[in-house]
Amino acid sequence: MPKAIIVSEKAPKAIGPYSQAVKINGLVFFSGQIPVDPLTGIRITGGVEVQTKRVMDNLKALAEDAGGSLEQIIKTTVYLRNMDDFKFVNLAYEKYFSGDFPARTTVAVAGLPKNVDVEIDAIMAL
Repeated sequence: MPKAIIVSEKAPKAIGPYSQAVKINGLVFFSGQIPVDPLTGIRITGGVEVQTKRVMDNLKALAEDAGGSLEQIIKTTVYLRNMDDFKFVNLAYEKYFSGDFPARTTVAVAGLPKNVDVEIDAIMAL
């Protein structure tokens, strides 16, 4: 089965040489999403909870355009500039799932694109 590139106008455009998402063999691999408004391309300001909400909205739009939903996400990786923000990310993140949460890894990083505080990538099973 050939890979399919997922392009969504409802999520921020790629800011480098990568695809927003790639679908292959019943899986969708989402590139890391950052808190950028897809219509304006402008970074969302505010605390990490607000930023996480924008990131999750971007992932939701991509999941839907790939033919699925957030409920089909099986794995995420959360990248944080400050691990002290972990609890605030969780407050926003948990609202996007009905209780069957995907597997997840959270790591602290030295920096993220556009100087944001959070980035999340994901894998979805269709």
